[in-house]
Amino acid sequence: MRVLYFHQHFVTPSGTGGTRSYEFARALIGRGHRVTMICGQHQADRMNLPWDDRRRWFRGDVDGIDVIALPIPYSNRDSLVRRATLFLRFALRSVGIAFRERSDLLFATSTPLTAGIPGIALRWAGRRTPFVFEVRDLWPELPRALGMKNPVLLGGMSILEWLSYRCATACVGLAPGIVEGIRRRAPRGRPVALIPNGCDLDLFRPDARRPLDLPGIRPGAFVAGFTGAHGLANGLDAVLDAAAELKRRGRSDIQLVLIGDGNQKDRLVERASRDGLDNVLFLPPVRKTEIARITASFDCGMMILANVPAFYYGTSPNKFFDYISAGLPVVCNYPGWLSELITENACGVVVAPNDPAAFADALCSLAASAEGREAMGRRSRELAAAAFGREALAAQFVEFIERIGAAAATGATATAEQLETVR
Repeated sequence: MRVLYFHQHFVTPSGTGGTRSYEFARALIGRGHRVTMICGQHQADRMNLPWDDRRRWFRGDVDGIDVIALPIPYSNRDSLVRRATLFLRFALRSVGIAFRERSDLLFATSTPLTAGIPGIALRWAGRRTPFVFEVRDLWPELPRALGMKNPVLLGGMSILEWLSYRCATACVGLAPGIVEGIRRRAPRGRPVALIPNGCDLDLFRPDARRPLDLPGIRPGAFVAGFTGAHGLANGLDAVLDAAAELKRRGRSDIQLVLIGDGNQKDRLVERASRDGLDNVLFLPPVRKTEIARITASFDCGMMILANVPAFYYGTSPNKFFDYISAGLPVVCNYPGWLSELITENACGVVVAPNDPAAFADALCSLAASAEGREAMGRRSRELAAAAFGREALAAQFVEFIERIGAAAATGATATAEQLETVR
């Protein structure tokens, strides 16, 4: 089967960011399928692809994946208007590729929501190529919850979301709330699979733990780490609030490390400096292979998001799965399905949103008990291996895609009931 896979933010293990699409594409190839990945020109990972001057794109083989990288750079520091423009440019060029490249199945993953436009265009043109749409965030619920008020943008998102669900042959959701949201809006009986982000059990390992050699780390300090985007949705002021509370208590033995980038980072750095929070360290993004070593050497991982109800059951953050794979206890500051996992498996501490004292208490409690941290860490790794191994999830993904493709090839329509085993 020839699969056209659209992911604007595609990243390989040599880059910075989540590699779900890389691993799923490799799993498809391992089952004998051919995959063409269409992506943007990632600012931190050009993949050394040759430039095609006639087509005006980069194209080449990356570990068996035929990659087309459009010269559309993107940064999460860009303004909303610029990002929207880049998303639309990528989507429009992707439509041309969808019509030009031969395929037996089209797969598109958000974000952005515009990722579904090539599939919508094919369906409108009467093409029978099956279209599978993967949803990583619910739109427009999240932008609205984060304060977006522009009725034109919100209305456009609602229409695009509705069209994507209507035109898709099947959908994949990364969290329970996302799957529920798809089922509420998609036509009755549309196949929907829950396939969350997962754990790279070979890369993120507890036995990779070493003394941290990061700049600014004090010898013997308890280090709580956060790895990921520094955007509005991440709510990282909660970390600085906790740092201020720790500072007030005189707990200079606890340090908080934030690794990543985003449009809120400069403001957060300025605030930390202004408030004298020398117990917070900001570091730039690093490649996945390096972040695995650093993560394993933290004393705990911080799972932080803004206090937005849509996040409670509607997100599947890579960092959480990296933390538990590395055998870390996790401090989570919002309710929902991940907090329930932490509580049920006793592999961390859940604190109420917007409560810096409770956040500081959790860190102090973990810092006081090496034995308790180790027990939580063991249970984290057990949870990772039992429920979220990336290889098992990739196999589940491939099975779902193959069933959709096989049904289309025979002219049948795969129903939710026929795909009952894929959850």
